[in-house]
Amino acid sequence: MSHRLIAHSSDLLKLRNEGLHLGILNGYLHIRDIPYVTSAGVVREDGVLVSQLETTVANGHEVAAKPTKHVAYWIGEHPCHANGDKIRSFENPSGPEDLGGGLKSTFTFSAKADYRDYWHKMRAYLGWIVGEAQKLRPEVKAETFPVYATDEDDDDVFHYIDTAASRVHIAADNEKLEGHRVAIVGVGGTGSYVLDLVAKTRVAEIRLFDGDTFDPHNAFRAPGAWSLGELEQKKSKVDNLFDIYSKLRRKGLVKHSVPLGPDNLHLLEGVNFVFLCLDAGKPKRATVDWLVAHGISFIDVGLGIIRGPNGLQGIVQLVSSTAQKRDHIDRRMSFGDGAEEENEYETNIQIAELNALNAAFAVIRWKRFLGFYRDAGKECFSSYQIATGELCNEEQFG
Repeated sequence: MSHRLIAHSSDLLKLRNEGLHLGILNGYLHIRDIPYVTSAGVVREDGVLVSQLETTVANGHEVAAKPTKHVAYWIGEHPCHANGDKIRSFENPSGPEDLGGGLKSTFTFSAKADYRDYWHKMRAYLGWIVGEAQKLRPEVKAETFPVYATDEDDDDVFHYIDTAASRVHIAADNEKLEGHRVAIVGVGGTGSYVLDLVAKTRVAEIRLFDGDTFDPHNAFRAPGAWSLGELEQKKSKVDNLFDIYSKLRRKGLVKHSVPLGPDNLHLLEGVNFVFLCLDAGKPKRATVDWLVAHGISFIDVGLGIIRGPNGLQGIVQLVSSTAQKRDHIDRRMSFGDGAEEENEYETNIQIAELNALNAAFAVIRWKRFLGFYRDAGKECFSSYQIATGELCNEEQFG
């Protein structure tokens, strides 16, 4: 299948976005899993509608042209009305035909009309065929929303097509993230949620850093679920998440099952952005100093929760820094290791929804830097008070 051809053809893309099982093979457009009525009055859901696909070139891309042929092909028994009588409005006397590539039609249909595009043509035939099936079984439909594997020769970062973007017309916005290389330092709690969100973007590379194993308590503050047997494997956090998100991404995940510190900061060379999701301490200070020296933007996430008489309370904090603003780092970021300074919020209480919220704040801020979202606030420090729901934004740049 040529996903590029579909992506550049509004009529074909519309058919796919509507959930039809669309394919292109040997110059033929086909839609599978179509419900229809047989002569026995039984509804089957394995019909295949096929049309010759005519193309042209527009703006440097091959696209579907306006169809000049009204004929369509069918693989399956002849579609019938709900009472078992043949649908004769488009019946054609032509017999079976081998279309190549495994497509062997059993019938040819002919419904003459001036079809605007392939959406118009295929929907016309589907309306006649599926409508009769729905008279017997109202729940059946041709919109099965299948999974589409990416083309083998495609340079896509995913194993299958991101139909979520095309359905809501944000594919062009997603392109703003292409080519970027990010690192996530610490993938235990908040970092695992950052990965969950960033992995679903079109960034070229995601480097993962963490030296710890994935233990049972981690399963309660990370996205997803793990079986007892999986936890007993004692994988590293990085290996565990790499295995999960490799099911989505076919390229770009880079794993480093080591803590990041002064001796291996060269592993960050080449990245455009870093999410710091690690505890305060000397490694964090060394990492920040290296990022500043190399002109790399970053976001530091922080979570502080304490027990109060009326429930848990605390803050979710975000410190962002770009080459345009560095002067707030020392006054906003915590670099203590607990022994050097007393902080009532350094309790390391981790709760999944707060980890997820912290990660969402971080990824949204990063996407605003890249222009995916409008960035009117230009803040480099945000804090969310859990008890009051108040969100405070400070340290504007520009």
